[in-house]
Amino acid sequence: MKTISLLGSTGSIGRQSLEVISSLGWGVAALTANRNVELLEAQCRRYRPRLAVCMDLAAAETLKIKLADTEVRVLSGMEGLLEAAVTEADVVLTAVMGMVGLRPTLAALTLGRRVALANKETLVCAGELVMATAKAHGAQLLPVDSEHSAIFQCLQGCRDRGEVKRLILTASGGPFFGRTRAEMEAMTVSDALKHPNWSMGAKITVDSATMMNKGLEVIEAMRLYELPLEKISVVIHRESIIHSLVEYCDNAILAQLGTPDMRLPIQYALTWPERTPGPAAPLDLLCCKDLTFRAPDEENFPCLALAKGAAAIGGTATAVLNGANEVAVGKFLTGEVGFMDIPRLVERAMNAVRPVQAPSLDDILAADTEARAAAAS
Repeated sequence: MKTISLLGSTGSIGRQSLEVISSLGWGVAALTANRNVELLEAQCRRYRPRLAVCMDLAAAETLKIKLADTEVRVLSGMEGLLEAAVTEADVVLTAVMGMVGLRPTLAALTLGRRVALANKETLVCAGELVMATAKAHGAQLLPVDSEHSAIFQCLQGCRDRGEVKRLILTASGGPFFGRTRAEMEAMTVSDALKHPNWSMGAKITVDSATMMNKGLEVIEAMRLYELPLEKISVVIHRESIIHSLVEYCDNAILAQLGTPDMRLPIQYALTWPERTPGPAAPLDLLCCKDLTFRAPDEENFPCLALAKGAAAIGGTATAVLNGANEVAVGKFLTGEVGFMDIPRLVERAMNAVRPVQAPSLDDILAADTEARAAAAS
């Protein structure tokens, strides 16, 4: 029986990952959360990990009391998260939100572990450092995002990257597809959280509405597959049936199709190179919608253009983009700013913080801090 250390077990990806783990019959070595004590306690009692971690100190103290009748060890903060990342396990699945996922991912890769990555910020902010660490220690870094999993699947059998003409990331277009900038100025939090196809957390759902999510995925794809920006494109595919495509030099295009069900890419990252039966819903080709494709509207959805601009600059520019966006989305979710203020705040931060090329981890963390301060002000 294989085991997994699951960082971020109470979020949407974490909960679905536990469904997949149950289906596979795997064991759980560690579970972590921010402060959702009630759900983490229930998960610990069901899956019996050796270690449970709450980032919030008070939540960890509460969890320790609740699990006093078990053998589960409870830790807190970044120290606990790092221990969960390096505890003995076959796979470390990183599903925490934000920059907090960077250090534990690097720690797991340094030990040569397989890391199933569902944390965008890790590759967006420090992709070159992360990929170099994985190569140096013989670690495997496999994508969990549906789009990157689709590309990874379509690349199986590709002899070398020279055969790839371009990667094509599909985007649903979010809840505001076809809206003008003027219309989106009046959109509320409730409007932005009505994704047409996927059930996700609030932050990533807003990122989908602004199309920043797709911009971050463009940067991720550059890092994961070591391809330049000009070889990565985006197409609007409202039905979310084709999860992404690879076009080869002979003009053949391979696509991965499936229902909008994150359990499939989660399972593939765990079991690759094998495929096994799992809980993901099957796709009925005779019942699915007609498949449509449109060009993205970067004028009315400027976050996609901002992300491409950061990718072209390179260095810490992508960390600035990400940090500012996290702050801007947070302000929108709490009602402090409007929907279209998100790209304005991001652009302001990108103009205010000077990028550093070939950055160290300290450079990346400093850029993130500066970007957050610029967007917060």
